Amino acid sequence: MEKEIEEVVINTEFIKLDQFLKWANFTGSGVEAKIFIQNGEVKVNNAVETRRGKKIYDGDVVEFAGEKVVVRTKH
Repeated sequence: MEKEIEEVVINTEFIKLDQFLKWANFTGSGVEAKIFIQNGEVKVNNAVETRRGKKIYDGDVVEFAGEKVVVRTKH
């Protein structure tokens, strides 16, 4: 049985991937986020993403360290 994917709400139209990892408490700092992204350890919508400036929008699924979350924006 697949566990339910958690939602992480952002307050803007989009957020950059490195900022999102910090916002979602996946990493403690932007430097950590940058390293994980550059090492290919982060997936966006099931594809490895190595650009830390990749814009993440409502409905995107971010996967890191075995955790999957879906991004939602406040309306």
